[in-house]
Amino acid sequence: MAALLEHWLQKAWSSRGALALALWPVSWAYALLLLLRRLVFRCGLGAVHRAQACVVVVGNVLVGGAGKTPTVISIVEHLRAQGLQVGVVSKGYGRSATGTVLVHAQSRPRDCGDEPLLIHLRTGVPVAVGRSRIASARVLLAHHPQTQVLLMDDGLQDYSLWRDAEVCVVDERGLGNGWLLPAGPLREHWPRPPLAQAGLCNTHLMVLNTGGQGGMGQFHCRRRLLEVLHNGYGQRSTLQALSAPGGKPIKAIAGIARPTAFFQMLEQAGGVLAAQEALPDHYNFAECTASSFGDFTLVCTEKDAAKLWEVAPQAWAVGLAQDIEAPFFAALDARLGQALAARLSSPHGH
Repeated sequence: MAALLEHWLQKAWSSRGALALALWPVSWAYALLLLLRRLVFRCGLGAVHRAQACVVVVGNVLVGGAGKTPTVISIVEHLRAQGLQVGVVSKGYGRSATGTVLVHAQSRPRDCGDEPLLIHLRTGVPVAVGRSRIASARVLLAHHPQTQVLLMDDGLQDYSLWRDAEVCVVDERGLGNGWLLPAGPLREHWPRPPLAQAGLCNTHLMVLNTGGQGGMGQFHCRRRLLEVLHNGYGQRSTLQALSAPGGKPIKAIAGIARPTAFFQMLEQAGGVLAAQEALPDHYNFAECTASSFGDFTLVCTEKDAAKLWEVAPQAWAVGLAQDIEAPFFAALDARLGQALAARLSSPHGH
């Protein structure tokens, strides 16, 4: 039912049809809430915390996945290559635990969330998860005081934490029909009002388009599947080997925001899919068994892997990589260079 509702909403949000028009008056109330929230911080009624590290927020203005987590991983890898100490803060959507925790290699997705665990396993950097991003930043910096840059996975609309750079991730959907929730997919108005005018940050927004070279966005990138797959037993294979004649038919499973995009990428990479199963985003697989998905060779997203492996360790995980164009990193380096220099020159560290 949830998947069907999401399908209809996504369809409605692609145009200004009857359903979108019917929901448009409701979006006025949402717009009012956005305005009030911004005014609270702009007038100084809401405190803006400055972390003892430079903060880069990676988020989007659209509901649904546009590639935030792969973008965070790409930025982490780039900054580490520059010799910077990096950490990541996330709310850990989909987790059942409460409180603020540091992610480690043995963490369970139910305790820290699937995306924070993926980021930690892919990059090895410290990752803190909690309801409050401020509290998570404090915990991470207390345990890793050498951290110079904090990446905030999601949170463009969270004004409680001062940010030195913002990255808005969009994809081939652009802005949909351009309307706010629930009449459209927008979490906030676009063009986005500059936060510097509200005293909430000191930089301009960078827009990264993960959907190819066309459409909106100052910068673009290309997404691709990694060639080597791995399963819960530590074995490795390739999509071509799994698709070879004589083997079990392949069933692709995805509990992400846009599962069809994953299925299409598998087929474009040469995968021969006998079946596909689209599940709700952050699906936990807790009630599944090894036989729940039939007699198939299972292929899943890297995000789903840790959860699926608890019941089906034979499933093969496919990683996703993003090739971001060099001008994006040049702009990010320039912004962070200024922010780091300002911190070094300040007696208070900010």
